[in-house]
Amino acid sequence: MGEVHAEPYLLVVGVLLIASLVVSRLGGRLGIPGLLLFLGVGMVAGSDGLGIQFHDYALAQTLGIVALCFILFQGGLDTSWAHTRPVVRRGLSLATVGVLVTAGVMATFVHFAFGWPWLTAWLLGAVVSSTDASAVFSVLKERALGLKGDVAPLLEFESGGNDPMAVFLTVGLLELIGHPGMGVLEIVPLFLREMLLGALLGVLLGRAALWLLNRLQLQFEGLYSVLSLALALTIFSGTAVLGGSGFLAIYIAGVILGNADFIHKRSLISFHDGLSWLMQVAMFLTLGLLVNPRELLPTAGLALACALMLVFVARPLSVYLSLARARMPLNEKSMVAWVGLRGAVPIVLATFPLLAEVPEAQTLFNIVFFIVLTSVLLQGTTLGLVARWLGVRQALPLRTAYPITYTPTGQGKGGMVEVDVRGGSEADGARIVDLHLPPEALVILIHRAGEFLIPKGATELQAGDSVLVLAQAGDLGDVRHKLGGEVRPGQLP
Repeated sequence: MGEVHAEPYLLVVGVLLIASLVVSRLGGRLGIPGLLLFLGVGMVAGSDGLGIQFHDYALAQTLGIVALCFILFQGGLDTSWAHTRPVVRRGLSLATVGVLVTAGVMATFVHFAFGWPWLTAWLLGAVVSSTDASAVFSVLKERALGLKGDVAPLLEFESGGNDPMAVFLTVGLLELIGHPGMGVLEIVPLFLREMLLGALLGVLLGRAALWLLNRLQLQFEGLYSVLSLALALTIFSGTAVLGGSGFLAIYIAGVILGNADFIHKRSLISFHDGLSWLMQVAMFLTLGLLVNPRELLPTAGLALACALMLVFVARPLSVYLSLARARMPLNEKSMVAWVGLRGAVPIVLATFPLLAEVPEAQTLFNIVFFIVLTSVLLQGTTLGLVARWLGVRQALPLRTAYPITYTPTGQGKGGMVEVDVRGGSEADGARIVDLHLPPEALVILIHRAGEFLIPKGATELQAGDSVLVLAQAGDLGDVRHKLGGEVRPGQLP
C-alpha cells in the first residue's frame, strides 16, 4: 500500500486560493465581481484547463452546505434589526411568494418552450428560484454601493431568508419525482413544519448561544472563536436533525447575536467575516472545478434563453407581485428586481438531482451553472449603473477609524456610540460641561477635520464633529437630543 502525501494537495489548495484573491483584486479594478472570477479560476484549473480532475458531486454538495451555513450566519451578524424590522413583511413575501412565482414562471417557460416534463421543469425553476446570500452580500460590499430607502435591508433580508424556501422546493420536487404516487399537497405540512421549527429553534438557540457566550468564562480569547464556530454548527445541524430548516435557524440566530452585546463581539464578528470569505472562495472554486466548459456548449442556447427569462421576466414579475401591496416607490422595487443575483446556492442545489440520479440531471446542472455565470456577469457588473439610472444610489456614510477599542461586557448595561453634532443644535458651539449630559454618559474622544481631540469639560463642540460617547442604554436618547445628531451604534472598527 503506497504512502499518501498530503503536501501536493495542500499546495494546490494554497495556490488556487492565492490565485483567486490576486485575480479578484485585478478584476475589481475592471468592475468584474470577484465571485465570477473565483468560478473562473476553478474552471481554468479544471479538467479542460490545467487538468485537475474533480467530479465528486457529493463532496461539493457537503462543502456547499457547510459554506452556506457560515455565510448565512455572518449575514445575520451583519444585519441591523433596527434597519431590517420595517422590511420584514416585504422580505418574507419576497422569500416565499417571490420564490414560488420565480419557480413557476421558469417551469412554465421551460415546459412550453422546450418540452420538458412538468416536474423536471419545476425542478429547474426551484433550483434557480432564490437569490444568493453570498453573491448579494459580497457584491454590495465589493461595490461599496449605498442604496436609498429600504432597498439594501430588503435585499439582505430576502437573500438570507429565501434559501430555505428554495431548498424545500428542490427536495420536495425530488420526492415527487422519486415517488410518482405522492400528491403535491402531501409536502405542504412538511414545509410548514420545517419553516416554523426552523424559526422557533433559531430564536431559542440564538438566545441560548448569547447566554453561553456571556456566561462561559474561557481562559483564552482565541477559544471564543472556537466556541462561536461550534455554536453555529450546532444550531444549523441540530435544527436540521430535528426536522427544521437549518438555513433559516442559523440566519435568525446570527441576527439575534449581531444585535446584542456579548464578550469579544468585535473580534468574533471579524473572525466570522474572514471565515465567510474563505467559505465563499472555497465554494466557488470547488464549483468551478466541477464544470467542464466543453460540456456547457451543447446547452448554451437553452441555458442563455433560461438566463434571460430569469433576469428580465421571472425575477421582475416575482418582485412586483410580491411587493404589489407594499408602499414602496417603483424605482426602489425595480432596483430590488435587478439585484436578483444567483450564485453558489443554485449550483449547490443542482447537485441534488445529480446525486438522486434524476434523468437529464447533468443537463440541468450545466444550465444552472450557465444561468449563474450570466446573472453575476450581467447583473453584478451593472449594479452601480442601474442604481444611478433608477435614482436610488447614495454615498455610503464614512466610518471613522478610532484609535481605541471597546469590548462590551455582555451584560447590556452600556455601550459606546458615535454621535455626529448637527449644525444649529444645542451642542454646536457649546462647551461639553454646559451640555449637562447624563452623569453616566462620558465623552471619550472627538473626531474633527481628520484629527482626534481629547475632550475636556471646556472643549467647545462644533457642527460636523463626530463624538464618541460611553453611555448607559437608557441615556442614549438624552445624548442624541443634547448633541442634536444621530446615534450610530456599532460604528467602531
